[in-house]
Amino acid sequence: MSKITFSAKEIKALQKNPNVQRVSEKSITYTDAYKNKFMDEYLTGKLPRQIFMENGFDVDVIGIKRIEQSACRWKKAYETNGLIGLTDSRQTASGRTLKRELTPSEVIERQNARIQLLEGQVELLKKLEATERRLLNTSEKLNPSRVYQLIQDTIEQNDFKRMTRYFCDLLGVSRSGYYSYLKASTIREAREQLDLEMKEIILKAFNRRGYKKGSRSIKMILENEYNLILSRKKIQRIMKKYGIVCPHRKPNPYKQIAKATKEHQVVPNKLNREFKQGVPGKVLLTDITYLPYNGNYMAYLSTIKDASTNELLAYHVSDRITLDIATQTIHKLINNKKVTLDKDAFIHSDQGSHYTSPRYQKLLKKYGLGQSMSRRGNCWDNAPQESFFGHLKDEVDYQSARSLKELKSKINHYMVYYNNYRYQWNLKKMTPIQYRNHLLSA
Repeated sequence: MSKITFSAKEIKALQKNPNVQRVSEKSITYTDAYKNKFMDEYLTGKLPRQIFMENGFDVDVIGIKRIEQSACRWKKAYETNGLIGLTDSRQTASGRTLKRELTPSEVIERQNARIQLLEGQVELLKKLEATERRLLNTSEKLNPSRVYQLIQDTIEQNDFKRMTRYFCDLLGVSRSGYYSYLKASTIREAREQLDLEMKEIILKAFNRRGYKKGSRSIKMILENEYNLILSRKKIQRIMKKYGIVCPHRKPNPYKQIAKATKEHQVVPNKLNREFKQGVPGKVLLTDITYLPYNGNYMAYLSTIKDASTNELLAYHVSDRITLDIATQTIHKLINNKKVTLDKDAFIHSDQGSHYTSPRYQKLLKKYGLGQSMSRRGNCWDNAPQESFFGHLKDEVDYQSARSLKELKSKINHYMVYYNNYRYQWNLKKMTPIQYRNHLLSA
């Protein structure tokens, strides 16, 4: 105990401090609330002297030795008994043995006080047990920062302010890491605000022109249309954090190339997967895909794509998968005044019956177009065309169309978007039209 004694004036000043329960010439009794508050602040790294000064105590009056002794005593009590250890038990303890017998009213009063203390302890233990189970179940496979957040929420919601060390040991995280996490709350809030701002910008690019996009497309749109450079990793992190999901193509293991009939003629693979030849209008890829709409209706899309620029040169939508769908696409290609074909231009397709048909092959010869075909059952020989169909089905809500006319309108809108506004990573981050003009100028 400190040898410092208090004068009448100092006792009067100390009694005015709300953290003091009682004071005499030689001792001070602090309130349980102050002891709890002291331990909370002490465990965050504050010095005992600083805590006493911030709570209205004059260090010169009470003495540094008394402060250190109190801090040591409270720390040991907290480590031994937790919440209960910081409670002033002198209110319910029997103290010195009385020489006289207690009156019945005194016995009842003391027993009631003890019962209340025990009931409080039992309720606390029940609450703590339920909290332990919840924490252990929730904290599985969480990173440390999420565990720290879980501990903070539990302490604030259940008034377990003196249980920080216990919860950290229970969940296997360091106490110093937890307090560092609390100190960095301002930094986290600022980072969260920046992430929210980035989220709004990314969403604008994500929904640009009505089609959802992946991180690569978003990066190119931000650079080209918003003059904003963000790394793909940051875009991917923000998308993952806020659940911004781009639709992914699902593989179709049952899709097979139709067998050519005996009277149809298969031609050699002239292309041999040399898609990017750097000459617009030379390598032309074609194929047909199905588009179900309005429940049980089916439409079919035939396209011709420039392999060098990825530009869609011609397409035709029909509700019938006859030979006309392929020949109509060729007629549209030839009649498209914006398309300039190379003198060595040729059409590459699979070995479907449309393309092995004598009538179709005769039409190509009429317009001076060569012909090439993929190997049988090998979709990789026409991979860019297959890839385009996959993107179209991901990005166009064709199944909601209620009529063929509405479906054609959706396809028309997407073709304009794809050629003019959809930036592509392997086209030097340009759109197909921009890349075609780039090749021609080069």
